[in-house]
Amino acid sequence: MSTVYAYPWDVVGDPGAAERLAGLNADAVAIAASYHTVRAATPQHPDHRMVQARSAACYVPVRPSAWQGSRLVPAEPDWVPGADPFGAARDAVRGAGLPVHAWVVLTHNSLLGTANEDLTVRNAFGDRYTYALCPSAPDVVDYCERLVSEVMTLGAPDGLILEACGPLGARHGGHHEKTEGADWTAVQLDLLSLCFCTACLELYRDRGVDPVELRGRVCDGVDAAEPPESVDAALGPLAAQVREIRTGTAADLAARLVARAREVRPDIRITMHASANPWGTGPFSTVAGGVPEVDCLVGNCWIPPDVAADGLAALRRLAPSKVDIGAYILALPPQPADPEDLGALMDCFAGAGAGEFHMYHGGLASARRLATIAETLAKRPGPE
Repeated sequence: MSTVYAYPWDVVGDPGAAERLAGLNADAVAIAASYHTVRAATPQHPDHRMVQARSAACYVPVRPSAWQGSRLVPAEPDWVPGADPFGAARDAVRGAGLPVHAWVVLTHNSLLGTANEDLTVRNAFGDRYTYALCPSAPDVVDYCERLVSEVMTLGAPDGLILEACGPLGARHGGHHEKTEGADWTAVQLDLLSLCFCTACLELYRDRGVDPVELRGRVCDGVDAAEPPESVDAALGPLAAQVREIRTGTAADLAARLVARAREVRPDIRITMHASANPWGTGPFSTVAGGVPEVDCLVGNCWIPPDVAADGLAALRRLAPSKVDIGAYILALPPQPADPEDLGALMDCFAGAGAGEFHMYHGGLASARRLATIAETLAKRPGPE
């Protein structure tokens, strides 16, 4: 099975967009129903070449009645026309014969995070990640549940894709990122991703973890002349408890959102962007604390192929056999626009356990890259 991703503005206002997406030989199209700030190229659109989504927004209507009493209320977009951009794009793509999955980005929201800093991830040094809503906070969980419910109710999709279904961390964050020169290792970035917001501090204390000791160990690991070999080594005797707290928070959020979606549509196919890494943060949330009742887990394959393959294999080992494993594949630079190269990459990921391929991106790609996607997918077997 293959899915191509797109934004509502790729389709709205372009009479040829739905047929163009259908021509990519994918089995479904994932359209963003909730998304973060972005400046996006639209090389195929007849009316514009760039879209500036100035803030995170919800692309199904934001009904006041549904958000009454919620501290966090999503913004509505004014950069794409119409009262229901997701619905308009959904209907167009369905009209071209393809099912539409609602792609929902959850805790990555700079607008709401900046306005509610106490609900965002705070690292051991006290720095706030205002793009990262922390799911340890009940208000954040409530926001995510309402968002999924509204997308399911108003969006009426054929499938649901959950992204950032857990805490974000030091990666995948700031606008005009300027952090590379610090030379932090992957372990140090994981340490910088551990949260010390009020809700997380309460969790640590409730589970018998001393936040002062934990903060000291994290800071020492980040600033060490010789970086620690692993997060567990840096945290020492606190590692097991902290890992259980972190993975449990992500598992609880995922379980709640899956349950909420199935309240609306018991038969809905649910996909989650996921990682088997217990310290993983970002769009691909950890499922090391328990795999939710989803139909597919999609792993990040925008990284070196051998690392991506290892991650997919780890997801396959972790997930029940009934849960499919998908590979999230970049069809944009630096990936060459070469069907043979893209096909070889997909073969590699299939060998690691991937039975689905999620192609990024049907709206951002040039005509040459769209042709590469179409040619590559045409050579692969369809769903059984």
